[in-house]
Amino acid sequence: MSEPVIESMADVRSHLADVVDRARREDTPTIITRRGKQEAVVIDIEEYQRLRDLAERAEEAWLNRLADEAESEGVEGSISLEEMAAQLRTHKA
Repeated sequence: MSEPVIESMADVRSHLADVVDRARREDTPTIITRRGKQEAVVIDIEEYQRLRDLAERAEEAWLNRLADEAESEGVEGSISLEEMAAQLRTHKA
């Protein structure tokens, strides 16, 4: 992946198709700013899916470690892995 290009929302608005093409063809993300603050990024869909898969695997590994730790401490007061995952997802929202 190439170094990202940083552009303002106004600039991106004027040539969005080029920004998408750059992400897809050149594997170059564009960081979009608004009033000087970074707000969003345009990346290729395959890169997005790769990052989502990576995040899901990391979350699953983390939950499994927590479950293993809880299991080693005993079952009193514990909850299932599914319940733990549901609670964590609720807190993220």
